Amino acid sequence: MINKLGLFLLLFISCDLIAGVDVVDFSDESLRPRYQQLIQELRCPKCQNQNLADSNSPISVDLRNQVQRLLEEGKTNDQIKTYLSSRYSDFILYRPQVKQNTWALWAAPIVLLLVGLLILVRIFQRQKTTAVVAEPVSSKDQQRLRELLKKSNGEPNK
Repeated sequence: MINKLGLFLLLFISCDLIAGVDVVDFSDESLRPRYQQLIQELRCPKCQNQNLADSNSPISVDLRNQVQRLLEEGKTNDQIKTYLSSRYSDFILYRPQVKQNTWALWAAPIVLLLVGLLILVRIFQRQKTTAVVAEPVSSKDQQRLRELLKKSNGEPNK
């Protein structure tokens, strides 16, 4: 009979075997940091909001293999991104290049910020112009106010 410690060790070892790690072998270990950077920057076409490093979809596995192959061929990061975006569109890039068809994507945050600032300035200007300036009350108006208050409180006029 297996004791609890033995059962725990058996379970621990089997979990480690089940959780497979995608090990990538490179001819030159200096390629590994570039590979890691690229798979972090490239988006999975199927998952849409996951990068290639986080996705386990079959197309992500294929794309990781392609990135490895292109690195082994001596391609630069820009060449790899250009190759993949030509095949899968600019959607595959988390940070698309500034081009004619992506300028709105890059300009939108700046435009929205400027519009928001303009709205704030207009609101503050309106508040300044509509602010009521308190003028001093004349003695004649003060006397009249006292009389009206006495009438509303039911006091007789003096």
